[in-house]
Amino acid sequence: MSTNSLPAPDGPPAAPGLPTPDHSSRLRTALLAAGFTVDGLLDVLGAAAYAALARSETVPALRATRGDSPLETLVRLFLLQLPVPAARAEAALPLAEALADGWVVRDEAADRAGAGQIRATVDVRPYGGPEGQDWFIVSDLGLSVGGAGGASGHHEGVVLGVGGASTTLAGLTVRTPVGSALDLGAGSGIQALHAAQHATRVTATDLNPRALAFTRLTLALSGAPEAELRAGSLFEPVAGETYDLIVSNPPFVISPGARLTYRDGGMGGDDLCRTLVQEAGERLNDGGFAQFLANWQHVEGEEWQDRLRSWVPRGCDAWIVQREVQDPTQYAELWLRDSGDHRTDPADYAARYEAWLDEFEARRTTGIGFGWITLRKSGAARPSVVVEEWPHSVEQPLGETVRAHFERQDYLRTHDDAALLTGHFLLAPEVVQEQVGLPGAEDPEHVVLRQHRGMRRATEVDTVGAGFAGVCDGTLSAGRILDAIAQLVGEDPVLLRDRTPQSIRLLVEEGFLTPTAPPAQGGPAAEGAG
Repeated sequence: MSTNSLPAPDGPPAAPGLPTPDHSSRLRTALLAAGFTVDGLLDVLGAAAYAALARSETVPALRATRGDSPLETLVRLFLLQLPVPAARAEAALPLAEALADGWVVRDEAADRAGAGQIRATVDVRPYGGPEGQDWFIVSDLGLSVGGAGGASGHHEGVVLGVGGASTTLAGLTVRTPVGSALDLGAGSGIQALHAAQHATRVTATDLNPRALAFTRLTLALSGAPEAELRAGSLFEPVAGETYDLIVSNPPFVISPGARLTYRDGGMGGDDLCRTLVQEAGERLNDGGFAQFLANWQHVEGEEWQDRLRSWVPRGCDAWIVQREVQDPTQYAELWLRDSGDHRTDPADYAARYEAWLDEFEARRTTGIGFGWITLRKSGAARPSVVVEEWPHSVEQPLGETVRAHFERQDYLRTHDDAALLTGHFLLAPEVVQEQVGLPGAEDPEHVVLRQHRGMRRATEVDTVGAGFAGVCDGTLSAGRILDAIAQLVGEDPVLLRDRTPQSIRLLVEEGFLTPTAPPAQGGPAAEGAG
């Protein structure tokens, strides 16, 4: 999450003072041998200390690492960022190479006292890949565990480690094999690391050269292929190039100014996110996806849904989900705490708070939305643009759910009501039926279909809808099912066929039903059309 609208620096990425990946394979081998993995951390720390560490609370982890095992040494060195005795560091690391490459340094103050201490120069955090891979995310000291967490002393070029936004985007991303992927605003490299597992070529860009250096370290220490690293703003470093997948966790914070590169976009209001979305269309190959996290303004006198629809580029389908809305005061307080301003002089804090509220007032901002934006380059004459609010719990990863959403939109776009009735459908395997009514009543007052996976949607259906969904196993066409239901309930089948397609369309759109191919002709389940 580090790219903005400011001019790009000249020359290749450079980050003096950061480690080099020259002996990263040896360091990786040592980390794995010591059990410095997600599972290893849970074992040595215990569930309570592990959870506390994610909240930036280090005392339980300190108490759990009082021994001298290599794993305890590595936790203290790279996660708790404490100096450790040189002898313990040498037992846990290829120390000569780690010193030469700059992963660790000798603690000069301790050395003058004859203590022989080693300290880390960067934060290295174990991170589990989607298929159980043992990866490592490299970031600035003190900022990996728990994200920013209100830590004071952030400098403009700071590079954060893994946070909730990073893992959310990684879980949302469609993971089909692709030829090319672009991680725009790479930060510490988590999105590039994921993309390297299913993309032949990965390009990572960032305005901040330090971020590109950290991306390189993350990929190398995780044993992943190298990425093309390009410094610059927005799509400038990849002008004229197109991709099958674009992902970005941009500096989407709507703020008065651009104090912190990792979060502040440097454009007014939500212009950075709007620009990213609008320019992504021409950077996508046909069928390609672009997936972003974003903030957007709720502006007095405008519908927020219409505002976001206007961002969608021509030739693209879109699925935009608003997960949360904050009023301007909540939003300002959140990001003032994030940068540690609440710990500064009260007068300075009040002045910064005023500046945020002045900015929102000038822009007639009544609220700030946060959510997900996914584009797919379809080239359709009638694009599908779904904008919805969904603050409820979901089950990550959602990449397959996102892919299936657009596949169903393709189906619905090309099937009118008559075609729907000839179609065959499967009830999604995770859907259950709930009946609500008074105890002892013959019929339920409400019938609800509920998903227990993915978006975890629920929808109320009538008895016809419930019966229809319950027998959708792909064997019979929708029309044949409705004819059978009409006979059971004593309803005119023609009228039932006329009034039901809209309900079927909704069940397909929301993922309760999935279109499927009809049974092979001539088999035992074959039946006539419609």
